[in-house]
Amino acid sequence: MPDLAVNAARVVFPVAEREEIARAVADILGSGMLTLGPYTRQFEAAFAAAHPAGGPFEGDSPDGPFPHAVATASGTSALEIILRALGVAGRDVVLPANTFYATAAAVLRAGARPIFADIEVSTLALSPESVLAALTSDTAAVVLVHIGGLISPHVDRLRAVCAERGIALVEDAAHAHGSTYDGRFAGSFGAAAAFSFYPTKVVTCGEGGMILTRSARLADEARIYRDQGKGSFGANHHVRHGYAWRMSELNAACGLVHLRRMAEFIERRRAVAARYDAALAGLDGLQPLREPSGCRSNFYKYVALLPAGADRERFRRELAQRHEVRLAGEVYDLPLHRQPVLAEFAGPALPAAEDVCARQICLPVHSDMRDDEIDQVVTAVAAVYGALAGV
Repeated sequence: MPDLAVNAARVVFPVAEREEIARAVADILGSGMLTLGPYTRQFEAAFAAAHPAGGPFEGDSPDGPFPHAVATASGTSALEIILRALGVAGRDVVLPANTFYATAAAVLRAGARPIFADIEVSTLALSPESVLAALTSDTAAVVLVHIGGLISPHVDRLRAVCAERGIALVEDAAHAHGSTYDGRFAGSFGAAAAFSFYPTKVVTCGEGGMILTRSARLADEARIYRDQGKGSFGANHHVRHGYAWRMSELNAACGLVHLRRMAEFIERRRAVAARYDAALAGLDGLQPLREPSGCRSNFYKYVALLPAGADRERFRRELAQRHEVRLAGEVYDLPLHRQPVLAEFAGPALPAAEDVCARQICLPVHSDMRDDEIDQVVTAVAAVYGALAGV
């Protein structure tokens, strides 16, 4: 058995960065301004600049950074705020069945009905055909989720499908910091996008989220919603059913430091993925999810599909027990239309999502992953997969 474990994820904050954050925390505590202060504004501006807009959108300039970024308490709250600002309450919102519960929760909490749609196996994302099959006469929005950091090559067709019908396209970009398609960053394709800074994400600040939008109206609404629905920060004047969705200055300071290394982190994750691609190519029946043409993923997840009927739990267990390799969280092991808490919205069978959720695994990818760790993972996967497949 190896001497060291390769865990599913690792948060990367070297000593120098921890010291910088500590100094910022001392500054914040000394100022007495712990929320919605200068660090939050700096983080918003830096995140927008790191995801420059590309392509025309509602008459806006195709170049330059997003003019509007709104920091929130979580990625889930970011998505809920977007949906509330779009006015989806009482209507239908289409979303993929193979996403995290939070996507559906945001739809429900915004007062809408989730309509689960099937996916395209090659990208784990909605396709134009699956969206068209799921649309109703009362569809207000479609949520496109960039699973694992992959952006669907059909994103422009999806946007056209929505635009032709007066339906808002919203991006759940929780996984997709810095990912691009055709040179355009995640967040560039819909009315607004929600990002997450949960600890496992490529960029983290512990807890937090971010909304990117080119709509001044949506941004203004988002700032109202995140602060208890108040018309202004200093007034006890509530104009929306908002909530405590503010990002603290402490989280913003942490995120500001981590964001500076986003490009570096993505380069390393892509190098890890390339090593995996080369090493796993000879394992017959194991299907790594390939980047579509034009997509440049951040490889938040490295996803592969086991053969139909493979014992995934045994595969995971033997990797951990015999080789000290712990797989990252799935995307996802039970589709939303089969979740007990969402039973009333279940709808018809969705075969592609059900198949993917039954067979997918996610290999460890760290933003500072060492070559010896990659070798350990590859050796372990080959050994366990060979035993399960009888080769």
